[in-house]
Amino acid sequence: MPKMKTNSGAKKRFRLTASGKVKMGPANKRHGMTKRPQKMIRTARGITIMKEMDAKVVKKYLLPNG
Repeated sequence: MPKMKTNSGAKKRFRLTASGKVKMGPANKRHGMTKRPQKMIRTARGITIMKEMDAKVVKKYLLPNG
């Protein structure tokens, strides 16, 4: 059985916390900020914790060695 490889795109986008949660950058912050409300820009600042159902997929298939 070959080793499972870490997904290269995932290791650039996600980090695991010490308790095993997945940290990620918020969505919708790449371009077109003038069209978005200021409240949305403020709330999407910094990093966020991924929802548990999505984090299961990331930890199992994309970051198996994390």
